Amino acid sequence: MMFRRALAGTFALVTAVAVVAATARADQEYVVNGHDTFRTANGEMRSETVYRGVQRLTITRSHGSTTYDARVEYDRDGDGGRQHQRASFTATLLPSGQQQDGVTNDPDYLTVLNQPFAVQLDAPTMRDLAHVKRPVPFDFPSPMTGATLHGTLRRLPDATVAGTRAMGVAFEAKGPLHGALPDRPRVQLAGSITMKGTAYYAYANALLVALNATLGIDGTVDDAASKAPISIVYARSIRTSSDQQAARPAPIPRRT
Repeated sequence: MMFRRALAGTFALVTAVAVVAATARADQEYVVNGHDTFRTANGEMRSETVYRGVQRLTITRSHGSTTYDARVEYDRDGDGGRQHQRASFTATLLPSGQQQDGVTNDPDYLTVLNQPFAVQLDAPTMRDLAHVKRPVPFDFPSPMTGATLHGTLRRLPDATVAGTRAMGVAFEAKGPLHGALPDRPRVQLAGSITMKGTAYYAYANALLVALNATLGIDGTVDDAASKAPISIVYARSIRTSSDQQAARPAPIPRRT
C-alpha cells in the first residue's frame, strides 16, 4: 500500500528521500496491529483475522542510494487459530529518484513499506504540506487491485507521537473494483473500494511515525450463478514504539 503516483497540485508524496539523516544507517521500531473482516449481506460474520506484532525499519545509504528494509514479526489470529508469522519488504530509492522494489514477502500488508502513505517525505513536500489550507484532489492505484482511486488529501493539526513533533495528513478516496483480491484469488468481485487513512511524519527527519489506514470493499460476487453481496474491511495501524507500548498521536495546542 504505497503511493507511487504524484498528487495533483505542486507537491507529491514520495516513497523515500535521498538524504535526510547524518548517519549511513538508522533503525526505527514500530508496533503493528491489523484487523480483517469478511461479512455477507445479512451482516453474518464469515471470517475475522487479527494481527499483532512488532516491526523494525532499517534505512541504509550507500553511493547515493537509500535502501529501506522493513521486517515484521507478528501473531495472526484467524479461523485456523493463532500462527506466528514473519514478513519483509525492501525498497531502494536510486540517485535518479526511481524506486526499485527488492525482495518482498508481506502477504498480510503489515510492513510500513506496503501502506498507502510514503514511509518518508522529501523536504519540499514537507514545506508544501505545511501550507495546505484546503483538501487537495489526487488519484492513485488501490493497494490490492490496482484500480484507480479518486479522492482528496488534507492537512491535519500537528501532534506529538512518542515524544516526537509530527505533521499530520489524511486522505479519503474511492474507486471501482472488478476482479479478484490477492488474499481471495478464487473470488471475483464487482463493486467499489474505499480507503481512508491518517499519517504523521516527524519534523526532525520526515519519517513516518504513525499510520492508521482502512480499506473497505462493498460489492457482489461477480458470478452468473451467484450475486451474493459481501463486505470486506482491512484495517492497519503502525506506530513508532516507545518503551514497548504503542505511540499515540497527541494534538499540539494551537498558539493564540
